[in-house]
Amino acid sequence: MSKIKMLPYLEALFAVVVWGGSFIATKIAVGQISPVAVVWLRFAMGIPMLLIAVIARKQFAFPKGSEWLYFAMLGFLGISFHQWLQSNGLKTAQASTTAWIVSTSPMFIAILGWMILKEKLTLMQSSGIVLAMIGVLAVVSKGSISNIAIGNFGTPGDFLILISSVNWAVFSILSRRGLKTHPSTLMTFWVMTIGWLITSAAFFVGKNYTEIPLLDSRGWMAMIFLGIFTTGFAYIAWFDALSQLSAVQTGAFLFVEPLTSMVVASVILNEQITLVSVLGGAVILVGIWLVNRKG
Repeated sequence: MSKIKMLPYLEALFAVVVWGGSFIATKIAVGQISPVAVVWLRFAMGIPMLLIAVIARKQFAFPKGSEWLYFAMLGFLGISFHQWLQSNGLKTAQASTTAWIVSTSPMFIAILGWMILKEKLTLMQSSGIVLAMIGVLAVVSKGSISNIAIGNFGTPGDFLILISSVNWAVFSILSRRGLKTHPSTLMTFWVMTIGWLITSAAFFVGKNYTEIPLLDSRGWMAMIFLGIFTTGFAYIAWFDALSQLSAVQTGAFLFVEPLTSMVVASVILNEQITLVSVLGGAVILVGIWLVNRKG
């Protein structure tokens, strides 16, 4: 395979590995400053990079008319609310557990597509949904399903992360209309920008800017990783890969993300890799693979 043909595969792999590390970086950051400050600072660093990419591709354009309201809705759901859920969730949830739960988003997309868009849900996809949920229960309960039976769904953060997974599915369903008429990089830029502006209101009203000096060198490394790499380089690389590979080819790389998170969390945060988490994660991946199958 030539270097040119290899590039989109390498870009997709780079994106998912970076996104896998984002949960670890977020957990480090929220240990030093508030989730609102983390979200604000992250996108303040990443958005300018997306703007440069949009201008370089000669795609820049302002939203028109009702598109402002549409992008504002997506910005709130996909950036402000979604990142708030994940950042707050990671205060008590493990980074590796978070990655496994987040990987279930395709399952919720399939469910919502069936409920709202009346999309067909095959027996194989239904089986995948059941498998993925069993895997999630195993991961968050650390193998003690009896805890789930008495209403103890892991940590409070695990519950917030699960809500974020459902929220991302809603965001993805609502984004489909816009992606039919706008370049993905441009649409992402505006959704991120408007979502960041919404977060800015909370950031300044709550005087969260006073927390920035609390970041030590480790905290700043985490924030730079989140802003420059996760929000900037990774998204640009992902969209480059999407433009050259099929959705099936790029989607397959997403299975690498939770595996990366588990390994990095073990090395950096000393989170234990247990047999239950590995088996539960494997069940989730098999379930999501079945959900993504067309036949």
